Formats: sequence, structure tokens, C-alpha cells
Amino acid sequence: MASTRRTVILGTLGAAGALAIGWGVLPPRQRLNTAQPLPTAEGEVAFNGWVKIARDGAVTVTLAKSEMGQGVVTSLCMLLAEELDADWSRVRWQQSPIDKIFNNISTVVDGLPVHPDTDNAALDVVKWLTAKTMREVGVMMTGGSSSVKDLWLPMRQAGAAAREMLVAAAAAQWGVAAADCGTENGEVIAPDGRRLGYGVLAAAAAQQKMPSSPQLKPPERYRLIGQPTRRIDTPGKIDGSARFGIDALPEGLLYASVKMCPTLGGRAQRFNDAPARALPGVKAVVAVEPLRGGTGGVAVVADHPWRARKAADALDVTWAHGELASFGSAAALERFAQAARSEKGYAFFETGEVEPALAGAATRIEAEYRAPYLAHAALEPINATVLFEGNKATVWVSTQVPGLARSAAAQALGLPDEAVTVNVMLLGGGFGRRLETDFIAQAAAIAKAVPGQPVQTLWSREQDTQHDLYRPACVARFEAGFDADRRLVAWKNTSAGQAIVPQVLTRAFGLPGGGPDKTASEGAFDQAYEWPAARIAHVAVALPLQVGFWRSVGHSHQAFFKEGFVDECAHAAGQDPLAFREALLQKHPKQLAVLRAVAKAAGWGTPSPAAPDGAKTARGIALHDSFGSTVAQVAEVSLGPDKAIRVHRVWCAIDCGLAVNPAGIRQQLEGAVVFGLSAALHGGVEIVDGQVQPSNFHDQPIVRLAEAPRVECLILPGKGQPEGVGEPGVPPIAPAVANALFALTGQRLRSLPLKLA
Repeated sequence: MASTRRTVILGTLGAAGALAIGWGVLPPRQRLNTAQPLPTAEGEVAFNGWVKIARDGAVTVTLAKSEMGQGVVTSLCMLLAEELDADWSRVRWQQSPIDKIFNNISTVVDGLPVHPDTDNAALDVVKWLTAKTMREVGVMMTGGSSSVKDLWLPMRQAGAAAREMLVAAAAAQWGVAAADCGTENGEVIAPDGRRLGYGVLAAAAAQQKMPSSPQLKPPERYRLIGQPTRRIDTPGKIDGSARFGIDALPEGLLYASVKMCPTLGGRAQRFNDAPARALPGVKAVVAVEPLRGGTGGVAVVADHPWRARKAADALDVTWAHGELASFGSAAALERFAQAARSEKGYAFFETGEVEPALAGAATRIEAEYRAPYLAHAALEPINATVLFEGNKATVWVSTQVPGLARSAAAQALGLPDEAVTVNVMLLGGGFGRRLETDFIAQAAAIAKAVPGQPVQTLWSREQDTQHDLYRPACVARFEAGFDADRRLVAWKNTSAGQAIVPQVLTRAFGLPGGGPDKTASEGAFDQAYEWPAARIAHVAVALPLQVGFWRSVGHSHQAFFKEGFVDECAHAAGQDPLAFREALLQKHPKQLAVLRAVAKAAGWGTPSPAAPDGAKTARGIALHDSFGSTVAQVAEVSLGPDKAIRVHRVWCAIDCGLAVNPAGIRQQLEGAVVFGLSAALHGGVEIVDGQVQPSNFHDQPIVRLAEAPRVECLILPGKGQPEGVGEPGVPPIAPAVANALFALTGQRLRSLPLKLA
């Protein structure tokens, strides 16, 4: 499998530089103890930066990831509780402070632009140095389906270290060897059967020396990991005690509503605030500049959210529309199409000689696929609450990046980062939108106008839709060649669109973005198919429109492109779509097993039953690797009145490595199917003269209960550590449905959202 030249160069230069200063051979930063001890309540002690135990035996786990409905609270608590041998019924959780030990490492390491089959010493060096660097200068982040993978080792080490300290304290009290003692369900057990609870031992145990290399359990001894487990954050969401960003209600709270420029990136040129100030409850009116990729406007602060909104509506504003005033999404797609047709792009993957293979092919096919800009459409609208007190500030916000949130607020307020406290609230959906900090900087700038009182800035649903940082649109061109026996001999794929990472580096860190962005081509080049000859490239087209990460990022559209054209190749070769894929996976048993498992579950090859109303149905299949996991899906579809696309059933198989919480994985896959199906059937943001046309769920719909298919999930026993789960279920659903529609109607749909002629 070919490796990229960039990997070799990076590895060589990185290794040489690191060895020159001696840094590369030093041990990496530890991930157990925070710079400052965790705050503790009366009768509670902290064993490290991840776990505290109270006198009554309650165990509090510190979580460095944000809970946005993906169940990470439960999965991560399971990791620590497993090694601690805690009483699961006594496990609690709290959000972590901002500290280097909580930096996300795996996402950046996995973001290196190399094919997963690449195996060379230079790449190993690059990964090692990248991981070390992220311990020092990385960011706290919940994203990239990385939470369990990133903390798989440190959370278990933290639990195991605390367990060994508890055992040492009990052994000292009993006068026995620690090696002869055991633990179970929150108790230490002596050789003679005596027991001491963790709560009784906590104070003495915390004085024990923390082991540098605690002994971890072998998988055969797991009691909690691998068991379907109910989510521990659910009770609070049922009884109303759970607190999302919108639920931040500090004493003396004021509310802000923003009248934002209708053109993305625009600002207020001048405004008359007299009509707003004349209304009751208004405390302040302040102009807000475009910050961190956002849009400017004028904010009104009032004593009630409705009063703030009505006063904002009353403002008379003249807008400076900025450089996006003539931007249109239709023209952008045409520009991408032209680039994909005429430019070579950066080759993320090459094997064999694709041009000679195409030239010598007996037959050739080609196709062009398109995907639109997409909004995130989380159910909790954008909001943030900020209290500015002159020399310090407090922020309450639903965010996926606490450290960057702190920096954004600090910069807007003119404070050092250390003067800002961030309280991470539960997220009512994230999907990548809350990786951004534009709304946090905006809320801080507004709060600065009313020092001494907390201000909650809340966007309307329309503002949430029309002032997003959208999933990039993309166009992909394909060519395939076949020999005289209709065997595939060449695969050429060039996509074109905007790159996210360079923009993120600029708006979040003020750094110039450069180099190939893996997220632009992921899902196209990093797949398991064994092409005889291939070139997979991407053309990065620079446009002023700000784009951002969206659930499954590049995989969300590249899977649709790639799996649609794989089906086209199967049809051109006169083969069954399943058999065609199997032939391309003979050296990849993991992917082959997942593909065959979903085909068997769906009864692939047998007649598809009629829909409940008697309509004819058909099935389509898709396979995709993302975030370390392999997912295959089969969708069963029919057509309703006016050719409305109806998806009745979806079979979904996954190999995600070790399945920590199978119940949570099923929930994630079911949600991913509905999320991906919403985009496949309804999603698409049209932009005209810099202004987003859809405004609310009536014209940017999501799949409703009546449309939702029955989803059957198969979790295959995986090997090694856990891999990503939150996003891998999204990419295959659009191509599975499109391929089923081709089987049903003979129409090949190559653009999203899916619409029959």
C-alpha cells in the first residue's frame, strides 16, 4: 500500500528535530494528575485528576468530555469503575476543569493524512511525536468520535491506581500483604474474608504513594466493560435536574437578543437604537463585530428574553454586507465541479499506474457526484451565558472545546485566559457546531457592556439555521476502467471543495492554515478496497464562506460519492453489488466480515417483501470505514405518492473494536441512521447573495417519527481497543438508500438530497 511523501518528510524532519534537542526521547507528559488538585467536598478525597471518593463510599468520576446525548458519561465512568472495582450504583460524575491532562490526543493522531494500511517507521515516529505534542499544546475537545478511544488508557489507569492505593491502605490496617487482598463492588477483601468499604479507607488510601504503573485487568476479568448498561445521565434528564446551556440561571440574569446581519460575515454599519431603548426592560444596546468566523450585528440586553427579542426587532440598522454579499452556493458548486474536472489536486492515495490502466481499459465509465452545504440543526439553539466582573469572568456554555471557549471569552473581554472560569453544561446536540466559539465570543462581548450582571445570549431557531458554520459542499468526479472480462482495473477519483482545518486554525488560533486537509478527502482515500490501480485526490478551493465540522465531516459526503460509484462499477461489471465489494476486500477480513454480517441479517439475495401498503421495495447496500470503525448498512425502500422516498428498514453492522457499552452503541447507531437520513432526504443549505435561504425546520426538515425506519443493529466482536461510534453510522445511510433506489427505479441519483425525477 502506497504511503504519502508528506508522511515520510514529516517523519524524517520531526524525528531529526526532536532527537536534536533530546525532547523526542523523553517520556510523554503524564495524564493522571492535574496541575491543581481537584476541589473536594467535606469528607471527600481526590486520588488523582480523575476520581474522588467520599466517606459514604460514593465515587465521583471527573469527565473531560462533553455529554451531548452520545452517552459518553456512562461509557467513560464504566472504564474507571471497572478498574476501580467500584459499586456501580454509587458512581457519580462531574465535569472536569481545564488542564493539559485532558487534552484530546487521539483525534489529532488519527487526523494525519495517511492511508490506514500504511506501515512504515517514519509514520510511527510522526504518531509518537504528534501524541507528545498534543499533551503539551493540544486542546480539550469532544469530537472525532474519540472520547472513549482517547481516554481508554488514562481512565482505566486512574481507576487502577486508586484501587491499588485502597488495597495498600487496607493491607496496612490488617497487617497483611497487599498482593493477598482482593477488591469487589466497592470493598477491599482480606485473605480471611474481612471487608472494608472504600469510603472507610478513602482518607488513609489517599495518603498512599500513587503507583506509577498500576496493573490493569485483562479483558477476561471485566465485569462492567462489555455489558449493556443503562445511562447514568438519564434520571436527571427525566426529573429535570439536568442542566443544559440554556438552563444556566445565575442570580440577577439578564437576557440578550441579537439582530444579526442577514449576510454571512456582515456587520452593522450604523443603527438607530432609540426605538429599542424606548421599550420596557431594556438595559443596554451594543454593536457586536463578526468574531471568530461569525456574523456581526446589534444586541439588546433586557430583563426578559421576550423583551430583548422585541427590542432587537425594533432596531433600525443599516448593514455592511461584506465580501460574501455576492456569494451563491449554486455558483460555488459549479466552481467545485470545474476544479474536479480540470485540476489534478493533492493525491492522498496512489497505487499502481492509473492513467495507463485507464488508457488500456476495454471499457470505461465516469460519473460526477454532488453534496450541498449543510446546517447542524441541533435541537438546543445556540446560547451562552457570561458574567463579566471587570478583572474576571464566568461563562456557562454548552461547548465541545472548553479551553478554546475560555480563550474566546477572554479575548473578547480583554482578560487573560486564567481570569475566565468556564462551566461546561450539557449539550442539547452538538454535531460539530459547538466545536466553534463564534457565539461564545459574541456573548462575552455583549456581557462586557453590562458588568456585574450575568447575561444570557440566546439565538432564535432562524438565527441558528442562517448563521451556522456549514458542512462544506463538495463535488467528486470518478473514472473507472474494466478489462475485457469486465474486471475492474482502474479507479480514479478527484473531489473538490473547501477545506475546514485551515479555516479553523485561523479563526481559533490565529494561525495560517496550510497543507493538505485530511477531512476534505477522508472517506475517499482511506478505505479498505483493494484497487488494482488508483489515484484519489482532492482540490482545495479557497472561498470566503466559513465552513466547519459536521457529524462525520468528510465521510458524510465522500461515502455517498464512493459507495454510489462502487455500485455503478458493479452494475457495469454485471455483478451483484455485494459480490463486487467482496472481491475487493479479500485482504481485509474485518471489512469483509462486517459486510457479510449485514447482508446475512438483511437476507441479501432474497426477494424484498412488499411495503405495508403493498408497494414494491428494494434494497441497497453500503460499506464504509470511519473513525477506526467499519460499518455496513442495508436500506429497504419503497416509493409513496408523488415518488416520495420511504425508508422502511435499515440493517446496520459495526466492528468498533471492543464494545464498552453495547446498549449505548445501539443507541448511537440508531440515532446516526436518523441523522444521516435527514440529510440524505431533506438536507441542503442554499445561499443566495451571501444569505441563507432556509430558516427553520419547516424548510430544513429532519426525519420525523412517522418517517423513521426500523433499525436493526449488529455489533460484531472486535479486537483491540475501542474505536469511534458516534459518527460511523452516518456515512453509509445515504448511499445505501440511493443504491436501493437504483435497484427499485433504475435511476442513479448522484446529488444530495435524494430526489427522484
